[in-house]
Amino acid sequence: MDLTNLRAKYTTRGLDIKDLNQNPFIQFETWFNEAINAKLTEPNAFSLATVGLDMMPSIRTVLLKIFDEKGFVFFTNYKSTKAKQIEENPKAAALFAWLDLERQVKIEGSIEKISSTESLKYFLSRPKGSQIGAWVSHQSEVISSRSLLEQKFDEIKRKFVKGEVPFPSFWGGYAIKPIRVEFWQGGQDRLHDRFLYELQEDNTWSISRLAP
Repeated sequence: MDLTNLRAKYTTRGLDIKDLNQNPFIQFETWFNEAINAKLTEPNAFSLATVGLDMMPSIRTVLLKIFDEKGFVFFTNYKSTKAKQIEENPKAAALFAWLDLERQVKIEGSIEKISSTESLKYFLSRPKGSQIGAWVSHQSEVISSRSLLEQKFDEIKRKFVKGEVPFPSFWGGYAIKPIRVEFWQGGQDRLHDRFLYELQEDNTWSISRLAP
């Protein structure tokens, strides 16, 4: 298959340093709101890259559920492959690809569990089916069939039919605490605009323009 002619032109807008907020969290919020207003499909979806002791990178799509200056938070099973890799190497990279806006945001930094209180608060906000799903899935483990998964779901659904679904101790949130955040805006003739925020020792952020 020849893909040499499969390309898109980036022409809708440019990006200059004067357009950026000095705080990357505020700049992210601005772009995130624009992604929502553009009615993009799941604008909070991002690719999460982790690396364990075997040095083999692993990547998957997760959903951003909370963000503030403490970090970018997603939720998962604490026994999953990603969780094991995070335990071995508590660093991660995230990529938001808002292609319809010709934009990407790349985040790199350390990663750690949020408090069980914060995880519980989010768990209680989830639909009951999603709460049950957290109990059913031993994430990343091999299973013999989907029917077995559905059978386990029905069993737990019956078990908790008259009451609240308890909070699973093996499930919760992680926060990516960035040291670098890059904002990428597509440009004409592949002259993209890239700006890198880097956290300094005094907790301020420097901003540099990068070559495309």
